[in-house]
Amino acid sequence: MKEMRPTMGVVKSALFNILGNINGRSFLDLFSGSGQIALEAHRRGAAPVVCVEAERSRHAEIAKRAPRRLTCLRMDARRAVSRFAKRGESFDIIFADPPYKLGWGKEFPRLIAENVGILAAGGVIIFEHAEEEEAADIAPGWAREERRYGGAALTLYRREENDQSGIPGLVRPDNERAHIYLGTRGGALRRADRRGPREP
Repeated sequence: MKEMRPTMGVVKSALFNILGNINGRSFLDLFSGSGQIALEAHRRGAAPVVCVEAERSRHAEIAKRAPRRLTCLRMDARRAVSRFAKRGESFDIIFADPPYKLGWGKEFPRLIAENVGILAAGGVIIFEHAEEEEAADIAPGWAREERRYGGAALTLYRREENDQSGIPGLVRPDNERAHIYLGTRGGALRRADRRGPREP
């Protein structure tokens, strides 16, 4: 069994600060590990909340603590994503925290590209990865924004058609610098550095 690496407190806090009010929004937690992200999403009013964890003992621990309205599936994340897409099930928010440095920086975006229907219209995907591991683009027409937190990074993906200026509806702390990637043009990734607006 691979060692579990729970999302750091600072990253967890940043994740939910970025998302803002998630009450009533559907939430998928892939590679759930301890289940802390799914449980926090449920506590904040997300619904439905589904978590996916392949390892038997971790899944059992989540299931013991999970409230009745939180669904926890024991299966490989690849199979879960494919199954949801084939069934026409989609989510407003998808969070993925696979093991670091095992190639998921390329594999996870490719998995989403093959199953794009899993993200609801106007939804967002947040992918946690090691800071030194670059997260690939999903496909032309997707915006990508990266935020870094001392060894960890959160890469946000959203379809460009719903994303005219960064990631609307998501909160960026005052003065936080982000790298915003705006899809591909002729094979070259377009990138802009932006700062969030100052509060009055």
